[in-house]
Amino acid sequence: MEVHKMSFNKTLHIVLFLFLCHLVNAQELPPIVNYSPTEYGGDNQNWMISQGGDKFIYVANNMGLMEYNGSKWNLYPSPNNSVLRAVKVVRDRIYTGCYAEFGYWVKNDLGSLEYQSLIPKLVDFKFSDNQIWNILAYENWILFQSGRDLFFYNEDTEEFKIISSTNIIYKVFKVNDQIYYHVANEGIYKIENGEPKMFIDVPVVINDRVINIYEREKELFILTRNSGFYAHKDQSLKKWTSPSEKLLRELNIFSSIKLENGDLVLGTISNGLFIMNALGEIEYDVNQKKGLGNNTVLALFEDADNNVWVGLDNGITCINVVSPIKSFIDYDGVLGTVYTINTFQNSLYVGTNQGLFFRSLSTPDAPFTFVKGTAGQVWSLYNDNNEHLLCGHHLGTFIIDGDQSKSISSVLGAWNFRKLPNHDNLLLQGNYSGLHILEKVNNEWKERNKVLDFNISSRFFEIDDENQIWVNHEYKGVFRLTLDDALQKAVNVHIHSELTNRENSSLVKHQDNILFAAKEGFYSYQPSSEQFTIDTILNNLLSTSENTSGKMVVDKNDRLWTFSLNNINYIDNNDVTNQLEITNIPIPSNLRKGILSFENIQLIEKEKYVLGTTTGYLTIDLSKKKPKKDYVIFLNEISIKDLDEDVTFLDRHEHGIFDHKNGILSFDYSVPDFDKFLEVKYQYKLAGHLDRWSNWSTSSVIQFENLTFGDFTFEVRGKVGNQLTTNIETYAFTVKRPWYISNVALVFYLILLGFIGFLIHEAYKFYYERILKHEQIKNEKTIIQIQNEKLNQEIENKNSELAISTMSIIRKNELLNKIKKDLQQNNIQSTIKLIDNNLSNNNDWKLFKKAFNNADKDFLDKIKEKHPELTPNDLRFCAYLRLNLSSKEIAPLLNISTKSVETKRYRLRKRLGLNHEDGLVDYIIKF
Repeated sequence: MEVHKMSFNKTLHIVLFLFLCHLVNAQELPPIVNYSPTEYGGDNQNWMISQGGDKFIYVANNMGLMEYNGSKWNLYPSPNNSVLRAVKVVRDRIYTGCYAEFGYWVKNDLGSLEYQSLIPKLVDFKFSDNQIWNILAYENWILFQSGRDLFFYNEDTEEFKIISSTNIIYKVFKVNDQIYYHVANEGIYKIENGEPKMFIDVPVVINDRVINIYEREKELFILTRNSGFYAHKDQSLKKWTSPSEKLLRELNIFSSIKLENGDLVLGTISNGLFIMNALGEIEYDVNQKKGLGNNTVLALFEDADNNVWVGLDNGITCINVVSPIKSFIDYDGVLGTVYTINTFQNSLYVGTNQGLFFRSLSTPDAPFTFVKGTAGQVWSLYNDNNEHLLCGHHLGTFIIDGDQSKSISSVLGAWNFRKLPNHDNLLLQGNYSGLHILEKVNNEWKERNKVLDFNISSRFFEIDDENQIWVNHEYKGVFRLTLDDALQKAVNVHIHSELTNRENSSLVKHQDNILFAAKEGFYSYQPSSEQFTIDTILNNLLSTSENTSGKMVVDKNDRLWTFSLNNINYIDNNDVTNQLEITNIPIPSNLRKGILSFENIQLIEKEKYVLGTTTGYLTIDLSKKKPKKDYVIFLNEISIKDLDEDVTFLDRHEHGIFDHKNGILSFDYSVPDFDKFLEVKYQYKLAGHLDRWSNWSTSSVIQFENLTFGDFTFEVRGKVGNQLTTNIETYAFTVKRPWYISNVALVFYLILLGFIGFLIHEAYKFYYERILKHEQIKNEKTIIQIQNEKLNQEIENKNSELAISTMSIIRKNELLNKIKKDLQQNNIQSTIKLIDNNLSNNNDWKLFKKAFNNADKDFLDKIKEKHPELTPNDLRFCAYLRLNLSSKEIAPLLNISTKSVETKRYRLRKRLGLNHEDGLVDYIIKF
């Protein structure tokens, strides 16, 4: 039971898949850009849209006035916080109306809008319970429509004129400088000479609601909500029956506008919008399932670049209705990623990772039909002179007939097909396993043989004029080989090692040249050297720095297509110069959404190409390529955020002066362009800080912080697609010096430096004076030391002399005393007398005294002065005591006994008046 259940579920899934695949909605639509409430920061509902001279978009939203500069949405709450229903830009004023309030906004020098109410200028009219629903500009008047009143405001005189109605005024219209308005249950009025006049009062306009009034072929066309179109001519109203009459009766039309090209856009409640041509045919419809943000259309507006802006019940949508690019998006996910496209017998075939699908070329809105038996990966399609369509598939090769397929080869992975020269009935096919030959027999294709001796996967291969076969394998390199005459096996296989391991590379034949391309650049084969060399012409035409892969495609017109980061490019010959020239189509890779290395593009009719994407495909009509236009960049806001996170907006027209490191300086800029496939990028430089242009970036805000002091000039420019803006916005400002290097600080530093210099000078002066003084003292000390040493030497000499003298006397006297004793023993009286005379001779004392005075100057004089009673013998005794001689040493000098010396000591103490405890020698030495 469980197995049967799983089998049933699997069968059911297959049936459902085949059912969904059988019919895939195939409507090709212009590019659509949606803005959700989360993106624009307002409420869901949007009631009216207008545009300024700077191309900024203004939207009346439930929460207030929204401004879109092409990069950023700004919301300005309505003056009384009520729902804003109407907006109209007239010159430099943005007029708005809401409940119980209307007036205008003007942009100040800070880049923000400021509001001015017109209610105070209403005289003798109480505007308290009215809602403004619409605003029109008429000559020098601004017309505000409320529920029952029309307020005409004169911009010159600032006076009002009021037209009132008893019944509700549905809507006011301006057609050919004429004002009409529709009143419920009454009809259509026309204002002539400042007064209302009934214009049409037939039942259809009395009972139905008029959505819009247009001029068409000098007639007034009136669109009603439920009754369709009516033409007014010669004061009569006649029904205009269009091919879409039945559809119109089923729609609840709420809004409508006439485009510059004459088409009508009809906005509905719950059914999206419809584009109708002048013949009344619906060209296409856009609803939520097909990319519209919401199915209820509240407002429509055509901008200066013919984009249609749609105010929705939930969001805002911009549709590039005149774009040469249209897109088919497989919102249901049935079609899958498109890998190959071709036309066959007036049908467009699309090969995807889900299988093969087709639809009629004559009916672009026809749904895609799944080709049975092709579920899985389709790699390639080959149109055999519109007789057969061959499909290269993961599972093999198929012949396609309508929605049926027939397998002609089960060799896996049929990459591509090439016609073999001089063999109209043979095709060379590249497969996962190498090369195979297909043969047409009796007008039917079948597999003939595999090419032996070559088993390299052959996704990219070409055949040159010499019947050489070139095969590129992105990891193994480029192979050049020839086949034997029977086309059975490869001979002379040569590998071009100079091109090995080139990821995402490809190989094509263009204008009889074999070209190889990788991300690094383009190479061409040179027969003379039998080598691939850099193709300088192609590398100069195509910026290799923007290469995303090396994929190349050669179309039916022999144009060479390449794919880069910001463009798809084609190269062909200039008809006049016969030189190669390049055309860039600015569709960035992130918007075209192709598979890297599997990019594909195919010419399907005239100048119309189909480019495969991951969600469907794009059609590019080169014949409708829009002419170049001027783009302008605006510096919208300049602000500075301080350290407390407080933001201050700055006057864009004044020279800015900022404190050093006072916060973050921000610049907000934009280019108001709303083409989905034209990416806007910005580049800036800050002269004085960054004197070169930055890299291109999609970010429209740049911030600077911690700028050094000095003068700066900020410059910014934009690039839309490949075209630079016509202007460069600039802003000059100065970052003040920090306080610590201000002029006052510098003067202070100069004074301080002088003072420090003075202190240093004084310190050095003091230091060197001290050193000099120290040296002087040191020198003086040295001199004194030398002098002292000299004096000490002299004293030592004198002392030596004195000691010698003293010792000489002592020895002499000792000798004489000894001699005397010896002579006494011999009684030699005369000799003794002579010796006595010698002992008592004063000459020795005089000599001693002279030597003593030299050694101890003024001692004898000082002691004599203090003790005048001292005798010469006392002085002599004092001199011997000062020499610290012992009594034994003094006795010979005085020629007395030692005992007599002690007696003499005693007597001297008395003469000097010394106390008993005072030392005699100490007293004498202290002098």
